[in-house]
Amino acid sequence: MLFRLLGVFAFAASLSAQDLESYVKTFTSILALVNQEAAEPAPPARTIYEGAIPGMLRRLDPHSTFLDPGQFEQLKQMERSTQKGFGSVVSVLPGRVIVLQTLPGTPSARSGIAPGDEILAINNIRLDRLDVEQLVELLSESRRRQVRLDVRRPGNVRLLQFVLTPEELQSPSVERAWLIQPNIGYLRVASFDEQTGEQIREAIEKLGGAKLRGLVLDLRNNPGGVLDSAVATASLFLPPNTVILSVRGRAVPYEEVKTPPDARPYSFPLAILVNGKTASAAEIVAGAMQDHDRAVIVGEPTFGKGLVQRITPLSEGTALALTTAFYYTPSGRSIQRPLTGNQLQQATAAAAQEYRTDSGRTVRGGGGIQPDVVVLPESYSRLRAVLDASGSLATFATSFLQKHRHIDSAFEVNAELLDEFQSFLSQRNIRPSVGEWIAEREWIRSRLKQEILNQALGVEKGDEVEAQRDPQIQRALAELSR
Repeated sequence: MLFRLLGVFAFAASLSAQDLESYVKTFTSILALVNQEAAEPAPPARTIYEGAIPGMLRRLDPHSTFLDPGQFEQLKQMERSTQKGFGSVVSVLPGRVIVLQTLPGTPSARSGIAPGDEILAINNIRLDRLDVEQLVELLSESRRRQVRLDVRRPGNVRLLQFVLTPEELQSPSVERAWLIQPNIGYLRVASFDEQTGEQIREAIEKLGGAKLRGLVLDLRNNPGGVLDSAVATASLFLPPNTVILSVRGRAVPYEEVKTPPDARPYSFPLAILVNGKTASAAEIVAGAMQDHDRAVIVGEPTFGKGLVQRITPLSEGTALALTTAFYYTPSGRSIQRPLTGNQLQQATAAAAQEYRTDSGRTVRGGGGIQPDVVVLPESYSRLRAVLDASGSLATFATSFLQKHRHIDSAFEVNAELLDEFQSFLSQRNIRPSVGEWIAEREWIRSRLKQEILNQALGVEKGDEVEAQRDPQIQRALAELSR
């Protein structure tokens, strides 16, 4: 496998056979010397996989990488829209993980875990000592093997223990789809997988298809994925034979990617939400819609990942992800943000320039997609931060649902329930001033409703509540109404 890897780079750099033979001989001599003389044993597989190959790729760019068998299999699972897990949706707070929903037929649901349960420990690792980042890492790691959970259930004195074995679960990339206003749809797309374009089309048809008066396409936090799915998505909204992107690279011929000749796009108004975690294929869709004046882009500047990656399978179940070219929007903007400290520094250092959309509007280059309308996310006051960090809202919702089990989507938080929540906070030494309480009263009302519906009806109903106070979604709706 080592010789095959070196062969890939030898071709890219046009090395002569004599040079290649000399480099390979030097490398193998060093590897043999390390294996024989190092103070501690150095397993060759680890020396190559974790040392030599990553060191070689690190000089190229941040995204060229070597994939060991586990990482390569994980990548293939992501492309298939499948991943191992337990089928539960949780709220992650500093030191706390609370179950909001268990999906039918999954290991979590079959085991008897229920909304409102708090996970106290995973494989004897106490969660109350971990911050949010550590919790997320632990939860991600736990999905790969059998785990034992220590769980506290509201109203139960005795701790419960569950042993769960992860299963491969379908994870559709269209996470949410509903009518956010009469005849105006909302879709949240989490990634671009093999079937994303078809999933978006099916979701639009269920919401009303061509009869819709508008659509909010939420690409926030979407890291991208399969290019073909981005092309299929753009083809849902752009006329036939319209340029979606172009590809340019040193060893890659110039290519324009267009919508198919038989494309039958929707014509209703479109608003696309983006933020700093919108990347790659998601940026391709946003950039194409913006350059062709097909959608208004709302939110924050995107991440700026416009590198073409070629995945080359190698021996022993490994693979190489190598950057070979750059993606450009139809107006000629490079999506890639400037990179420093590697081989691509000069190639990505172009200063921001002005480009023109189909109608002659000015858009800026320089990396990423700049929104047409910049809107910051929901702000956080001191009280909001305390309520979230303490888990007070989710804990109160769990307690409330122990007494009120029959909740429907028409549920509202009244003044009496707000007073009850204020008393609940006081008992836990959270006592906001009168001014703080009045200023955040409506936000608290909305968050309480969201948390109660999360646990009673599922997180999709809670998300619908959150959308009503999301400033970026609300601005997108305002733009569609113009």
